[in-house]
Amino acid sequence: MIRRFLAPHDATPSQVIKMVMWPLALVTVADMVLYKAIPGHHTNDFTPVHHAVSAFLRHEPVYTANLSSVDPHYLYPPGGTLLLAPIGLLDEANGRTVFLLLNLLAAVLAVHLLLRMFGYTWRSPLAPVAYFFLFLSEALVNTLTFGNVNGLFFLAEVVFLTLLLGRRDIAAGVVLGLTIAIKPILAPLLLLALLRRQWSTVAIAMAMPVLTTATAWPLAADPGRYFVHNLPYSLQVRDYFNSSISGVGAYYGVSPVVTLLARGILAAMVVVSLWLLYRYYRHQELFFVTTATGVLLTAEFALSSLGQQYYSMFLFPFLLTVVVRSSVLRNWPAWLAIFGFASYETWLLFRRPAFGRDLEYSRTAFAWALLLVVACCVLSDRYLAARRQGRLADGIDPACLAPDFPPKDRHVAAVLTTGDAENPISDPKPEAPE
Repeated sequence: MIRRFLAPHDATPSQVIKMVMWPLALVTVADMVLYKAIPGHHTNDFTPVHHAVSAFLRHEPVYTANLSSVDPHYLYPPGGTLLLAPIGLLDEANGRTVFLLLNLLAAVLAVHLLLRMFGYTWRSPLAPVAYFFLFLSEALVNTLTFGNVNGLFFLAEVVFLTLLLGRRDIAAGVVLGLTIAIKPILAPLLLLALLRRQWSTVAIAMAMPVLTTATAWPLAADPGRYFVHNLPYSLQVRDYFNSSISGVGAYYGVSPVVTLLARGILAAMVVVSLWLLYRYYRHQELFFVTTATGVLLTAEFALSSLGQQYYSMFLFPFLLTVVVRSSVLRNWPAWLAIFGFASYETWLLFRRPAFGRDLEYSRTAFAWALLLVVACCVLSDRYLAARRQGRLADGIDPACLAPDFPPKDRHVAAVLTTGDAENPISDPKPEAPE
């Protein structure tokens, strides 16, 4: 029995992968939590949040920070302050520990739900690979070490996508709306609901920030100051801790014209990608929704006024599309880009410090841009090839695409859109585009 457990000569490839990856994933979790997350970091996103919500509960002014410093600032609106207020019921040390654990558990649950969305369970060899990748990533490491809310938002993103695919429009709108009420980082996903004509999702998601702000207004001491003091600052391009194209351009003193041109070219490629996805893949609902999510959010991080590397956590649903036969990520340039923004390792060089700093400070912006370029090029190449071959009516997927891999180990219980268990969302019946 022991020999079979330690050296199963008849083990399948899936069993070998699980035997290798589960120990690596669990040790990576322990290392990240015990030696990185719990000790914390000199960058502290949690303290300003705790101070703000504690002041809110005492009915004291919240928006009093000196925004000219480079320290983390509290920038959430009054409605977000109301939603985060329970954190202020604990002292800062205990509050940080609870907040860390909540974000950790949220990230673990988000990956579990995401795997199920794609047709996998924890028994799949994909599960330990996914957890290993997540806990090794800069996004989760710095989310937890900084004390940020991104882990909870990652769970909210996955829940929203699940509800959206299941046509549970009201619940999807509530989930997305609550995140927008705190910070609008997932707001671009409203476009998915619009494209899918899920109007109630859009209406409720847009109403939630208004409702929470109206509720918080009489309870706060200085709610109006947010709109004249903090909101304008949030919309500015800052030249520190900013991996967006505008932020990198401001840091290096690049001409605004050049920066605008680069943003414009990438924006045009995003439009092309979204059009091709909608035109030819919208009936492959799981692939369409997760890929469009990745394109939209990557575009937001790269093209908006502020993009921080740990936002890349929200691209995880997009990265998991690599298992789908239509994926745009089955190529080496895509994973070069993913390494650029996902790696926790710093690229600072001891022998050439100036060059190392340039690599470290700009790699995330270039990686996001490369990912957008790859997605547009793959989709455009498929379209042009299909047009040359006269088969656009049948879609743009090449006939020689490799199948979904690894094989699914669970049957998707029901089509999230129709409830038809014979046609799971992960493998829909192809339909001719309109």
